[in-house]
Amino acid sequence: MDQPPKENRSRFADISTRWLGSIPSLIVHTVIFLAAFGFILAGSPTDEVLLILTTFVSLEAIYFSIFIQMTVNRATESIEEVSEDVEEIQEEVGEISEDVEDISEDVEEVQEDVKEIGEDVEEISKDVDKIQEDAVLDDRIDEKQNQVLENIEVQLQKLLRDIETLKK
Repeated sequence: MDQPPKENRSRFADISTRWLGSIPSLIVHTVIFLAAFGFILAGSPTDEVLLILTTFVSLEAIYFSIFIQMTVNRATESIEEVSEDVEEIQEEVGEISEDVEDISEDVEEVQEDVKEIGEDVEEISKDVDKIQEDAVLDDRIDEKQNQVLENIEVQLQKLLRDIETLKK
């Protein structure tokens, strides 16, 4: 009584169906038919033997067909469960495919952004180079202006001395 009655019936149906399709079942049925014909040959009334044999075979066929149908019903339930699982898996695969597409789009956007950043870096590098060149030019101009101013200052001092000399 460990298993519920429905499981016991299903188990019994499975065992019966398995036994029906086995070699021992074929041998037992062959022996039964041979015994029935043996009774006829031994002098038992043919009608009675065939009536008993027919009744036995009919009842056996009814029970075995019920057991087979129970097994088929259980197999159908299992197939339906598997089918539902397959549908769920297909839905999940569809969702994963959508996620992969979204990720692919994001990767493309990131690649475009990286390309734009690379272009910006190149432009900034050019601007930095230009600024450095301008700074060098500004330094040269400042140097020249300083030289000119120094020259002017030297000449002014010379002129001032000359003026002083002339005043004396």
